Amino acid sequence: MTNARERLNAEAAQRVLITDGAFGTEIQNWKLSEADYAGALTLGHDQKGNNDILAITKPEVPETITRAYLDAGSDIVSTNTFSANLISQADYGAEALVADINIESAKIARRLADDYAARDGRPRFVAGAIGPTNKTLSLSPDVNDPGYREIDFDYLKGVYREQIDALVVGGIDFVLIETVFDTLNAKAGVLAAIEAGQALGRDLPIMLSMTLTDLSGRNLSGHTVEAFWHAIRHAKPVTIGLNCSFGAEQLRPHVKTLSEICDTLIMVYPNAGLPNELGAYDEAPATTAALVGDWADHGQVNVLGGCCGSTPAHIKAMAERVRGVAPRKVPNVPVQTRLAGLEPFTMAA
Repeated sequence: MTNARERLNAEAAQRVLITDGAFGTEIQNWKLSEADYAGALTLGHDQKGNNDILAITKPEVPETITRAYLDAGSDIVSTNTFSANLISQADYGAEALVADINIESAKIARRLADDYAARDGRPRFVAGAIGPTNKTLSLSPDVNDPGYREIDFDYLKGVYREQIDALVVGGIDFVLIETVFDTLNAKAGVLAAIEAGQALGRDLPIMLSMTLTDLSGRNLSGHTVEAFWHAIRHAKPVTIGLNCSFGAEQLRPHVKTLSEICDTLIMVYPNAGLPNELGAYDEAPATTAALVGDWADHGQVNVLGGCCGSTPAHIKAMAERVRGVAPRKVPNVPVQTRLAGLEPFTMAA
C-alpha cells in the first residue's frame, strides 16, 4: 500500500477509527488576548478570534490541542484551518497569509501524527480542514434579489484551490471539506481538490462532511442526506458523513440512512449535545460516547469523533467505547443512475 486512501481503508477494515474533536472551543479555553493572536504581525485589523492564524503567531496552541487528541486515541487529526481561506481571512486583513497559515498548520499536524505513529507503529493520518466560508453559491444574501450572488463558482473554486495547494505542501493526507451547508460550495471544493490532485499527478483523497440545519435532515441549501450523496458521489470520497449539526441523538436516523446507501467509509463527528442558553456544551464525555457507540454497535460507522464542544476527554471516551467493536462493512451498492435535486432520484432500470 503506497497511498493514504489504501492505508485508511486497510485500517478501517480492522476497527472503528477515531478522528479528533473541536479546535474552536478548545482554543477558547486558552483565554487568549488580541496580542496573543496578532503576535508580531502588524495587519491593521483586530486579530482576536482568528484561530487559524495561531499556527503562525502562537503555534504552541494548536500543537498542544492536537497532541491532546492524539493522546486521547485519535487516528486522524485535522489541521486548524477551518477559516484559513481568502474569503474568511479578509475579515482580519490577513489575505496575504493564507498560504503560510495552511502550510504551517499542516506541518504541525503532520509532525505530530508521524511522531505518534513512530512510537507504536499505528498509522496516524492528517486531514486538511476546509470550511464552507461565509458565502453561499446557492442562496442570495439579498431577499429583494433572489438571483444575486456575492461570488461565483469559479471564484470560490480558486479560493479553495489556493488553500488546498498550501495544505498539500504542509503534508496532509486528505482534503476534508466539512460543515457543508451549501452543496454547491462543496462541489466547488471538490473540483478544486480534483484539479489539485491532477496537478500533482496522484490521488488526493477527499473527505466530505455535511451539516444539517434542521431536524428534517436537510442542509441550508435544502438537500437531504441522500440527495447530497448523489450530488457528490462522483468525487469518490474516501469518507462521507455528518459533522456539527446537532448532538448525536438527533443525528441517529440520518447516520443510518447514509450507512445503508454509501459505498465508502462513514465518518460522523457530532457536537457534544445541544448548546445551553449561554452557548456552552454540557454533554458529558460518557454520554456522547454511549450515543455514538450505539452507531458502532449497529455497524453504521467507520470513523467517529467530535465537533463543537467536544474535548480530548470526549474523544478518549469514544475510543474506549468502540474498542473491539467491529467496523461497518462497506456495502456493494447496485449500479444505477442516481440524480439529485433537493430530493434524491434514482432512475428505474
